[in-house]
Amino acid sequence: MKFLPVFLIAAIFLTGCSADDNRINNPNINPISFSVNLNTNLPQYSQLQFPGNAIYVSGVGIRGIFVINTGAGIRAWEATDPNHLPSSCSTMTLNGTEATCPCEDNTYTLFTGQDTAQELPYTLIEYRVSENSNLINVSY
Repeated sequence: MKFLPVFLIAAIFLTGCSADDNRINNPNINPISFSVNLNTNLPQYSQLQFPGNAIYVSGVGIRGIFVINTGAGIRAWEATDPNHLPSSCSTMTLNGTEATCPCEDNTYTLFTGQDTAQELPYTLIEYRVSENSNLINVSY
């Protein structure tokens, strides 16, 4: 009987934790493994040195990735709309700090990954980011 409270507390903590790889529960998108290094000293990535700037990087992820300097750090998102299956028109376009899907006009903020109307079931798929001086590594 003495061990019951300790066991319950331990069970709560253990079930509350989850592996980072289980963070995507979106049935529309199955991310693929990749790793890309972005050197902010290069002209195509230099905008990421300044808060509020975002770029599109093609050839990685499913339909490319969006990378943004939020001012509090760098975040990276999948460039395909998470609220429908990938198709010929599901690659979103970058408009400042927002991404818009041409299929359905779904618009998402790159600061949080939420849709701007906050009524869609899925947010953008976020990728891991690590920073080391002028190098940004984005991976899944």
